[in-house]
Amino acid sequence: MEESQLLMTELPALPSTRGTTLIHRPGHYYHLHQPHLAISTPHSQTVAHVPASAPHYSTGATTNLSSYIQGISRHLPPLPRGGTSPASTHISSLYPEILALIFSYLDVRDKGRAAQVCAAWRDAAYHRSVWRGVEARLHLRKQAPALFASLVRRGVKRVQVLSLRRGLGDVIKGVPNLEALNLSGCYNITDSGLTNALYQEFPSLTELNLSLCKQVTDASLGRIAQYLKNLEVLELGGCCNITNTGLLLIAWGLQKLKKLDLRSCWHISDQGIAHLAGLNRETADGNLALEHLGLQDCQRLSDEALRHVSAGLSTLKSINLSFCVSITDSGLKHLAKMPSLRELNLRSCDNISDIGMAYLAEGGSRIASLDVSFCDKIGDQALVHVSQGLFNLKSLSLSACQVSDEGICKIAKTLHDLETLNIGQCSRLTDKGLHTIAESMKHLKCIDLYGCTRITTSGLERIMKLPQLSILNLGLWHVR
Repeated sequence: MEESQLLMTELPALPSTRGTTLIHRPGHYYHLHQPHLAISTPHSQTVAHVPASAPHYSTGATTNLSSYIQGISRHLPPLPRGGTSPASTHISSLYPEILALIFSYLDVRDKGRAAQVCAAWRDAAYHRSVWRGVEARLHLRKQAPALFASLVRRGVKRVQVLSLRRGLGDVIKGVPNLEALNLSGCYNITDSGLTNALYQEFPSLTELNLSLCKQVTDASLGRIAQYLKNLEVLELGGCCNITNTGLLLIAWGLQKLKKLDLRSCWHISDQGIAHLAGLNRETADGNLALEHLGLQDCQRLSDEALRHVSAGLSTLKSINLSFCVSITDSGLKHLAKMPSLRELNLRSCDNISDIGMAYLAEGGSRIASLDVSFCDKIGDQALVHVSQGLFNLKSLSLSACQVSDEGICKIAKTLHDLETLNIGQCSRLTDKGLHTIAESMKHLKCIDLYGCTRITTSGLERIMKLPQLSILNLGLWHVR
């Protein structure tokens, strides 16, 4: 295409046709006026198929569809008693509603290919149910009104812009009911571009990703807070020009925000987190509906920020503090008091030690996922504390920590519901620890043993007998 390159295959223009409604009534029969679809019965397993010599159908589109038709037919309700099933039926005889149901199972590229087979398939492929949840991935280089009209016609409401040479306003104007806009990595997005694009309220837009848009500053956040009041997801990872003022604007305007990613926003400090937590009510109410907060690599944050989080963000479910080197054990006292917190990432937090694990366990934390990988002050005593208080853990990551068989045996005997255990590069671990894991952690589904050079085939054989184990990472393991 000359005007724009669309990774989601562009379909030909659709003439005006009668509307169609997808038939899907669980518990009811498909009453067809003619025997268009062969349905499996106890007496016949024949399903619709495509003859190899069927005319007017491109081989690439029809080859995979036969299997989809078989899969769909298996899930259709059986015919009423006494019903008959023909020996076979040509695909061209299927109702548009059935074709649309089949096309909905294809990947994005094959949806487009199917639409180019014939007019009947094109009409069925344009049904909005076929494109539900699909994200269009676009290279926008010139004006493309036909492209946007095509997206609207198919009901596409999620767009990722891979490269952008024109104004961002063209996208927002062209797809007025846009729900999700991903601009991650578009380095030429500027405050001026966002200001021109956001000229009125856009109530349908609930997700915005500006990750690595490094020219974006607090000025853009002011515009977003003013016109995108219904945002629930805002990703600003790598937007290194964002400051505490930007967080104040977010706290003022985005009351429905549930997920906020501030990874590597190096100017963010404790005061900015206080704005999010609504602790300065005279200026902003805060984002009290937040459930997921990403603060990875925000190195100016201290334990005071965690105190603010605990005081104001009571609905928070997950927080990522990895590489926040100023966070200490004392900050975990505040997080331990949060009843809704389920995921805690402390990866490479150098000042977290066994004492911090004691604070979490004794404070009644109900976290289900804990990552303290590369915290070299975490040792066997930390696992003693974990085994005595963090009984809800389903995932535990201890990669490169100073733990041994002794600590592993402690958690193996109490964390019976653990499903994921990452202990890669724990060089003190031997077969003894693996034997204990194999005996006690029967629900384990994933284990990472990358770089555990002291284990042997004896330990591995025991681990591989775990009934639910599906992922085993050995990496640099050396057979002895």
